[in-house]
Amino acid sequence: MKEKLTIVKVGGAVVEDELQLSQLLRDFSAIEGRKVLVHGGGRKATKMAERLGIETQMVNGRRITDSDMLEVVTMVYGGLVNKNLVARLQANGVNALGLTGADANAIRSHKRPLKDGIDYGWVGDVDAADGNMLSRLIEAGITPVMAPLTHDGEGNILNTNADTIASETAKALAAIYDVTLIFSFEKKGVLSNPDDDESVIPTITRTLFNKYKADGTISGGMLPKIENALAAVEAGVSRVIITLATAIDGQHGTTIVHSL
Repeated sequence: MKEKLTIVKVGGAVVEDELQLSQLLRDFSAIEGRKVLVHGGGRKATKMAERLGIETQMVNGRRITDSDMLEVVTMVYGGLVNKNLVARLQANGVNALGLTGADANAIRSHKRPLKDGIDYGWVGDVDAADGNMLSRLIEAGITPVMAPLTHDGEGNILNTNADTIASETAKALAAIYDVTLIFSFEKKGVLSNPDDDESVIPTITRTLFNKYKADGTISGGMLPKIENALAAVEAGVSRVIITLATAIDGQHGTTIVHSL
């Protein structure tokens, strides 16, 4: 029987909210057994870019990453956010190690080609995550803290969506562990009514997702999040949970499972 592993992804909005972040780090530290933390930090990157006089360009919720913005996200994601999380986890008794995809070749990607005529710049689409290397760290008692940066093997850092980092890391480790992936954010789960915080959909399969997508129950930014979740369970991840940042105990939120 495979050992259990919990991967928690925390978004940039939670990273910016001190109360939510403190609670999440305490809860994450209390999770028993093997674990990995994946983080975003987009809001902090936007604020830093503004301070430096660098314009932020977004298309369909995705950041255009030119050379100046790449310097900002590398500093913010790989440095400021990542190392603060590592230090705070150490204070909570977790022996954490901050990683970008370039560190120990953890995650290799390629520069995104033109998409619908849009040049996203230095944005990476993942080719492979190294589950064997990550498992060696985990078995040595280290908790990886993954920043949303990858590399292309040719010396370039690439800005990469944090949900994708979490999903690809989970898929790579599912061959070795019984993986639960938790996406934590500002809502209690996937809502059937965006105006009702209590309208959490308890379980979603591929069939249900297609139905909810067709009738408009699920739309906007939640669509790629669930697509990432379904890709993970279809690739061997045991379950994916989408839940409130202060409820990462595996008992709350929306559970994404492979269709039986």
